Amino acid sequence: MYICSMEHFVVSARKYRPEKFEDVVGQQAITNTLEKAIEQNHLAQALLFTGPRGVGKTSCARILAKKINQDDANIETDTDFTFNIFELDAASNNSVEDIRNLTDQVRIPPQTGKYKVYIIDEVHMLSQAAFNAFLKTLEEPPKHAIFILATTEKHKIIPTILSRCQIFDFKRITVGDIKTHLQKIAKKEGVNAEDDALHIIAQKADGAMRDALSTYDRVVSFSGENLTRKAVTENLNVLDYETFFTATDLILENKIPDLLVFFNSILAQGFDGQHFIGGLANHFRDLLVGKNKATIPLLEVGENVKATYATQSDQVPYTFLMKGIDLANTCDFQYKTSLNQRLHVELCLMKLASITHSTDTEKKNDSQNILSPNEVVAPTITPSSQAKPQKEQVDDTASNENENTNPVTEKASTESQTASIQNTHIQAKSSAENYPEDISQENLTHQKVEEVDENQGNKTSSGLSLSAIRKKKQLIQEQEKNKKEDVILDGEFTEEDFQTAWKDYIHKLEQKGNRILPSTLETGSPVLEGTIIHLTFPNNTMKEGVLKSQSKILHFLRDRLQNTHLKFEIKVDFKEQKKYAYSPREKYMKMLESNPALESLRKTFDLDI
Repeated sequence: MYICSMEHFVVSARKYRPEKFEDVVGQQAITNTLEKAIEQNHLAQALLFTGPRGVGKTSCARILAKKINQDDANIETDTDFTFNIFELDAASNNSVEDIRNLTDQVRIPPQTGKYKVYIIDEVHMLSQAAFNAFLKTLEEPPKHAIFILATTEKHKIIPTILSRCQIFDFKRITVGDIKTHLQKIAKKEGVNAEDDALHIIAQKADGAMRDALSTYDRVVSFSGENLTRKAVTENLNVLDYETFFTATDLILENKIPDLLVFFNSILAQGFDGQHFIGGLANHFRDLLVGKNKATIPLLEVGENVKATYATQSDQVPYTFLMKGIDLANTCDFQYKTSLNQRLHVELCLMKLASITHSTDTEKKNDSQNILSPNEVVAPTITPSSQAKPQKEQVDDTASNENENTNPVTEKASTESQTASIQNTHIQAKSSAENYPEDISQENLTHQKVEEVDENQGNKTSSGLSLSAIRKKKQLIQEQEKNKKEDVILDGEFTEEDFQTAWKDYIHKLEQKGNRILPSTLETGSPVLEGTIIHLTFPNNTMKEGVLKSQSKILHFLRDRLQNTHLKFEIKVDFKEQKKYAYSPREKYMKMLESNPALESLRKTFDLDI
């Protein structure tokens, strides 16, 4: 009987775990600091390693634990427990009892080596009580104990723990460092890997070396010894660069039917529409970056793909990229809220394919505030330098026209100007009728003619703007007021005539639906002394309300009483009668003063007051 034997497979993340500080990828600053701290004997007794997953926190903790005892030990370096290295998983040992057991072990000195190293992984999972139980030991540990805490979520650790630790922040590993490390591993394993394939794996890892090695193992199991870009994209279910290059070509050629068919084929492969439109926006960004040689290093792609980006970016206009990024980002942002998500993306693609086919009018109306990377900025021209040539041009044109004019032409020109002014009258009148405020036709016409003259002088001002209309209205009102006040009336009237006119004005306001001002005027109790009307109010609010309508009130009274000498004198009297809140006992005593017989009534019925 034949039995198939298979060797035990060790994943690359364990097989190629760093054994020395030199093997740690992408954390040179931290590893150099730890090495120098060991050499100079400046190592803290409590260290906190924090950062994203898979960036080397636990590996650095193990290397550090071995290195500080390695010189004094005469045992194999691969055996962890002989160097008094103890690892505790705080995710499953997070109670107070677990921390107490740990602190009891800390008291015992090491049998070999100088230090006992305690590595507590995922330390943020400890409970609040466990943290508090750990505080004293962490602050004043024995000389032979060193604590290394590792976590991915530093913000969950209480501040009293953080203040007792020397913190090392591990960063995400760059795409280039991950790709270089994968190339070394592929070379050791005898795998022929394409540069672009490893680059896609490095991008997919998102800064975590452990994720990159896991993905590498999966793809190698799928493709064998030849690791190609196509195999990686199929296995990882990611859209290839060629997808976006092809889509951009179809967009630039305005081939909307072919573009929609191409998008349908992408959906048929199982990709999400948002994944495609988001990737297209990033592709436009990369094309924008590739338009300038200084920004090409910002492209996180392989060298072969960089050359393709440089070629296509030369073919794509800068304005198209700006509009394309805006449209694609808007589509990506609104994708989740769209009821028909496929149609939403298809409409965006049709708009993108129509950008380079826009009419001349649309191009003129388009405002571009960002300069192209290759565009040369023209020197700024001040308005004063522009005004003089324009004036000379106008003068030259006028002189040429004067030389070639004849009486018939001059007469026709005069008639056309007259017709233009009449037309301005009509426009001004219609604008005044449609406006809620009363404005005279003459002033509007005058303002409009001024606007025409200013436009002929290359000025941009609107004669029918809101500010101009308000100013004209105020001017008209002041002129009418001055005209009326020029006529001095000195009619005689009695107190009764004044009170009647005052009540009639209040009644007039009430008929118009005004309630506040009539009530205020009745409160004022007007007192007439000659032609001076004295009003007294209990607060400033009433006074200000009357002052706002003072001109209208005086206009009514002067017109009714035929006397233009009437004036107001308004005062505020803040004196108010004090009101007290009496208790039941005080009320009874007050009533007793006016009627003493109440006391006998209270005693007869035994009332308690």
